[in-house]
Amino acid sequence: YLSGRIIVNQVLHYHANELRLQIAREIVGASVHNIRKTLMQYEIESERISVIMEKCDYATSIPSLMGYEGNAREEYYSKFNTLLKDDFFNMQNREFRPPPNPINALISFGNTLLYNTVLNEIFRTPLDPRVSFVHEPFERRYSLNLDLADIFKPIIVDRVIFTLINKKMLSTEDFREETGYCFLNDLGRKKFIQAYDEKLKQTIKHPTLKRNVSYRHLMRVECYKLIKHFL
Repeated sequence: YLSGRIIVNQVLHYHANELRLQIAREIVGASVHNIRKTLMQYEIESERISVIMEKCDYATSIPSLMGYEGNAREEYYSKFNTLLKDDFFNMQNREFRPPPNPINALISFGNTLLYNTVLNEIFRTPLDPRVSFVHEPFERRYSLNLDLADIFKPIIVDRVIFTLINKKMLSTEDFREETGYCFLNDLGRKKFIQAYDEKLKQTIKHPTLKRNVSYRHLMRVECYKLIKHFL
């Protein structure tokens, strides 16, 4: 799916600071909104996240936006032990490269799956996955999928994790732990991928489209909205 017009406009929106900032505010704002929405679903309120949401609307730079999102996730992860009903998956800090414990291993594995899923949806549109707005474009690496994946992490990856843990679908037998790092083994990955695929197939009533759409299709909808915005 190629369109020179769309790629030109996508790059222009990256280069023009105010245009880029406008898109970045929407992406980060949606990410923080879904963090707050996920906590509310489990009857947990966070005044700090509500304040951060308001600050995102008035951010004047990309670094400040990323800082707000980082603060929101820090607050969010501090609530994980309240959400999780298994002491084996105790959350102390979000750490990766490599993940040091089972809960961080689950988050890292789930996020990787999501990055690849979003990238696949981007490839089904004329968007260029190398040109992003919150994350800086990289050499030899895609980055637009990192932007869009942040919107869906709380409502897809994290809710899959909560389901697997709280329904006792994962145990110590699903992980391989060594000094300084922890990973899902083959059995653990199989369980996670199955739950993740089922989540992607779930549908919700879209308020604008007025019909049921799957979570996977929601990712494509975000791509289409970017295209419409560029044009």
